[in-house]
Amino acid sequence: MTVAEERIERLAELARAAARGGEDDRARYYVRLARRVAERNRLVLPREFRRFTCDDCDAYLRPGRNARVRLRDGHVVITCDCGAQARYPYIDG
Repeated sequence: MTVAEERIERLAELARAAARGGEDDRARYYVRLARRVAERNRLVLPREFRRFTCDDCDAYLRPGRNARVRLRDGHVVITCDCGAQARYPYIDG
C-alpha cells in the first residue's frame, strides 16, 4: 500500500468521524483533500468512499441526515441535500 493510499484511507475515516460529529464543513474539507490526493497520484478512490460522497458539493453523505436513499428497478438512487443524484446498480435476488 502506498503512502497516498494510506492517506486517502485516513482522510476517509476522518471525514466519516467529522460527519458523525455534526461537523459538515470539516468533513467536506477532508473529502476534497482525499480527492486531490487521489488525482495527483492517479489513484481510484475506494468504492465505499465514492458511494458516500456527493460529486457536486463534496459532502460526506449520511443516509437519513443529508441524503435520501431510494430503491428503483435495478438501481439505488442517492439524493444529496444539494439536489445531486447518484445511481448505482444492484442485483435483485
